[in-house]
Amino acid sequence: MSGTDSRMRSGALELEPVSALRIAEPANRTEKMVAASGDANATLQIIESIEQGVIVWSEDAKCVLFNRRIIDVLEMNSTDIYVGMTRHEFLSLAGRRGEFVGHVLETAEDCFQRRQPFTADRKLPSGRVVATTGRPMVQGGFVVSYTDVTDARRKEGELAQAKQKAEKAEAAASESLDHERARKHEARMLSELGEWLQSCKSLEELFDVISRFMQKLFAGSSGELYIYSNSRDVLDGSCSWSSPGIKAHIQPDDCWALRRGRMYKFGAGAVNFACNHVSDLPGDDTKTRYICVPIIAHGDTVGLLHIRFDRDDEAKQHQLATFDESVHRFAIQCSEQISLAIANVKLRDELRDQSTKDPLTGLYNRRFFLESCRTEISRAERYNHTIGLISIDADNFKMFNDNHGHDAGDIVLRTIAERMEALFNDGEVVSRFGGEEFSILLPDATCEQTMQKAELLRSEIEQQVIRYGEKALPNITISVGVAMYPVCGITPLGLLKVADEALYEAKDNGKNRVVLGTLKTVSA
Repeated sequence: MSGTDSRMRSGALELEPVSALRIAEPANRTEKMVAASGDANATLQIIESIEQGVIVWSEDAKCVLFNRRIIDVLEMNSTDIYVGMTRHEFLSLAGRRGEFVGHVLETAEDCFQRRQPFTADRKLPSGRVVATTGRPMVQGGFVVSYTDVTDARRKEGELAQAKQKAEKAEAAASESLDHERARKHEARMLSELGEWLQSCKSLEELFDVISRFMQKLFAGSSGELYIYSNSRDVLDGSCSWSSPGIKAHIQPDDCWALRRGRMYKFGAGAVNFACNHVSDLPGDDTKTRYICVPIIAHGDTVGLLHIRFDRDDEAKQHQLATFDESVHRFAIQCSEQISLAIANVKLRDELRDQSTKDPLTGLYNRRFFLESCRTEISRAERYNHTIGLISIDADNFKMFNDNHGHDAGDIVLRTIAERMEALFNDGEVVSRFGGEEFSILLPDATCEQTMQKAELLRSEIEQQVIRYGEKALPNITISVGVAMYPVCGITPLGLLKVADEALYEAKDNGKNRVVLGTLKTVSA
């Protein structure tokens, strides 16, 4: 091997290898190459003074120049690179050492072929990272530089990790803030729900409030509320929201939540068993989610809250209530508010019934009847309407009690009350005035209508068969007196006096009859 060749393999650091390479060019460019030798020396001095490793590839992909720094940067032996080495050999060595990740090698080769600049990282066996930057030259070929970026990449990684941690912390803080806002919103809605529920005066109002609120509290859901009947053998459908139809009655055993005494989540377990009161489920259980929550007040189960949800993906897309633990907890909180409200309304109803209802017959008592008279007379006066008032007395009731006992007498009074409630069920006020005396107020009724209903009641009572034990009691009859507002009186007591006088007249004339009170001219 010549001296020139040995110098080329040792590093191509002198001018001769470059000159020799360029001499091989066409003769008409030889003078230019010789003249450029001074520039070549200057170029060598420059590339030896920089921190990066540098290699120059000819247009036919052979090494024509490199500096000493490239051996240190790429952790190579001095024999691993030499002038005249093909780029394929050079890159194959890096490939065998596993310095390329993914498709970096293929990408670099493609950029070489298409003469496009590129940048890629090489990870050396020691773990150091070297950035490779290739740039095409105007006269052909490529200049590739190699820079040790281990510290920079480490800092970038640390910065990325710090950024990732910061983003996670920010996301966690945002999620926590969202949860806090959701909890505050739930607390506000629960407070508003509780306020409305406690303001309800009847179960009808209560059920209307529940239906309206549930549409807001669980957007996109549907459901029903069932309440135990007084007999405790069935649950009555009380209200619903966005539901295709509520069942009139369901059995306690129809619901797994009532059987197990706690919330049942259909769709949350590996195996799901549908409740019998949910009859329109699709064949695919994964498309349906619902919960059943027992309504418990003062330790006693009073009803059932059923809530059905959309699929989670659809719910999230439209910002609707989803089937998750937070919604389940919120449903339990709602059920607690509902249970307390139901208990309060029922207690209020019981207290009102005790103060306004007769305990034996369940009819309104004397006090409530007189208050209703005042209210209806005031309204009739305002709108120029008429009112009918009927007074009733059971004939020979004292003798009946003496002959058959007070228990039989109570059965008679309840039978009369039942017939009165069955016949007067269109806004009339039916009351037990005391003993065997009853009174009925008929708002907006004419004299003819009042007399017809009074006669119908008298006839039905006369035909009523009353059984006491295994025997039938003697038939009972009633005497009836009728008074009309305003021709017979303009005050409750005035109307009652006229009706009672007509009642006494009916008794004096043989009982079991209806008598219209004497018409009077009422002064203004």
